[in-house]
Amino acid sequence: MNSDAKAMDIERMEDFRSVGDIKKKLFYYDGGFKIDEVTTTSGQKIRYYINKTMMRIDLEKPLKQNESVSFNVKWWYNINDRIAVGGRSGYEYFEKDKNYLYTIAQWFPRMCVYNDVTGWQNKQFLGKGEFTLPFGDYEVSITVPADHIVGGTGELQNADQVLTSDQKDRLEKAKNSDSPVIIATQSEAMIRENGHSNEYKTWTFKATNVRDFAFATSRKFIWDAQGVKFPGKTLLAMSFYPKEGNPLWERYSTKLVAHTIKTYSKYTVEYPYPVAISVHSKWIGMEYPMICFNGGRPDDDGKYSEGTKYSMWGVIIHEVGHNFFPMIINSDERQWTWMDEGLNTFVQYLTEQEWERGYPSSRGPASFIADYMRGDQKKMSPAMTNSESVLQFGNNAYGKPATALNILRETVMGRELFDYAFKTYCERWKFKHPTPADFFRTMEDASAVDLDWFWRGWFYTTQNVDISISNVKAYQLKNDKMIEMQFNTIPLVTKDQFVGDIRNRESIKQTVNELDKSIDDDYARKRQKNDTIKKLTTADLYAAVSDEEKKQLADQQYYYEVSFQNIGGLVAPLTIRANFKDGTTEIIRIPVEIWVLGNEVVSKVFMFNKEVIAFRLDPFLESADTDLDNNSWPYIKQLTRFQQNEIKKQQQKTREAMMKFGSTSKK
Repeated sequence: MNSDAKAMDIERMEDFRSVGDIKKKLFYYDGGFKIDEVTTTSGQKIRYYINKTMMRIDLEKPLKQNESVSFNVKWWYNINDRIAVGGRSGYEYFEKDKNYLYTIAQWFPRMCVYNDVTGWQNKQFLGKGEFTLPFGDYEVSITVPADHIVGGTGELQNADQVLTSDQKDRLEKAKNSDSPVIIATQSEAMIRENGHSNEYKTWTFKATNVRDFAFATSRKFIWDAQGVKFPGKTLLAMSFYPKEGNPLWERYSTKLVAHTIKTYSKYTVEYPYPVAISVHSKWIGMEYPMICFNGGRPDDDGKYSEGTKYSMWGVIIHEVGHNFFPMIINSDERQWTWMDEGLNTFVQYLTEQEWERGYPSSRGPASFIADYMRGDQKKMSPAMTNSESVLQFGNNAYGKPATALNILRETVMGRELFDYAFKTYCERWKFKHPTPADFFRTMEDASAVDLDWFWRGWFYTTQNVDISISNVKAYQLKNDKMIEMQFNTIPLVTKDQFVGDIRNRESIKQTVNELDKSIDDDYARKRQKNDTIKKLTTADLYAAVSDEEKKQLADQQYYYEVSFQNIGGLVAPLTIRANFKDGTTEIIRIPVEIWVLGNEVVSKVFMFNKEVIAFRLDPFLESADTDLDNNSWPYIKQLTRFQQNEIKKQQQKTREAMMKFGSTSKK
């Protein structure tokens, strides 16, 4: 059994980021479950013992194989003020109209998982580590004021009793619509806000084969939905939000839910449930089966920044994506956070790139993790570290594993092999409890690629990739003699691009925003117009080379011995770009096995029929190399700081806002 921990935890001082954080820790809030009694179905008391956040029930006799037991638990708990106390669920109070919005989760005692690997999963709930729960069937009845709208895990069973005739007609229309249909309108919500009914209605939901149940309720809710078609079935993507969420939520939320379900289904398993719900609440980002709570709120006047928009987009995609990891592929986040958050962040990145061309994802591309990986090793933990012991939680559990999977997909395995193996893992382990070994084994089994070196380096160590071109010797074949040459070059001005972005321009034929013209707003149109920084190429710089000079080069043979040094400790395949004097380039890819005879220094001889003016290691930013300045021979002039800042300016505010709203992590 899991229960919500008390807010009066003792935490390290470095967890305090503001005076508000300190005030929350000084504020005592009793948020645990209050167990009144545990009885048999006939009313006989059962002995139990509570150890902090876990409860043990002592049966009168052992439960034998294929037997079952039923019992009743009577309990209650305090619903917390999420704004004052924090936490993954609770209520938000709206002073202007004297109303509440409830996002209710972790609200009842849940069973622990028992599996063949570890037995009972009974690690205490301390806050960061979430839950591994068994699957079950739920029928839940929720009694609320008659003017409330309720959304919950599962299908609504009694629409005739709780919805108006107009709302029922709109709901039926939504099932066959490929764009959102408003079921409970903003004008209806504003009437309910002023009503405060003294009567009650009971909403009943049923859910099959899910690992948890959560719900949200408020008289402030606007509700829209649209159908998402799969072979032989249509499910409903839905959103519940107060007027304070508009215009963002009405315009985007349900479309994002539908897109996420379709894209994740392509890369993992087909979504098995009848509904997928996004609920708007200030700041929070948290997931449960079929329903999630997401931030991203405009200003009081309805205006919003570009950062707020991307924050909302990112958190909805991420939290809806959690339906797959871990709600379906049911890993143990309390033990291995990366199996939930890291895999989800990886597919979130793929989904973002298919939503908008050039989406400024905050995690995924290899170069994004380089700053973290070049940091102080004493302040890092291997990805395999328990969630409560891990250092730098967001980078370790979200960013690094997502990057690792991108490197596997783009560089080590290739997209076809990776996508097949990744989908095989998801299909094999849906509705089961996989461990890291199951993931590692399946990826190798389904691809026929030996990846032991990769798992060891990326998941069991804190080493980083820093491979340099330490030396280049040039030789020319003249009159059957090998003559050493002076490596004469002209500096290049380059800007490396992530290989995934290059391939996506070809593989993603049409993003959602290119298909649906209502997606782009003024921010998007301005960003597309300004994203035109000139990229100088080798051909630009050497256009003046004469045809006669090129003919002379064509008859000669050139040999280059290139030495590579592994500075960071983490081995990686080598991708090298040779820039030739005639303005052309050639890409050479060397598998990771080049390091098999030694992981410190290796050399490779290349032969060309034209003169090389420069070598560039990792030109597509594939390996998360932490020092790009030693990747060129000779030194290649990088973009100026001004040019880099111009590129980064547009993304900086977005990333800051994403961190604030917790779009890819839950603090």
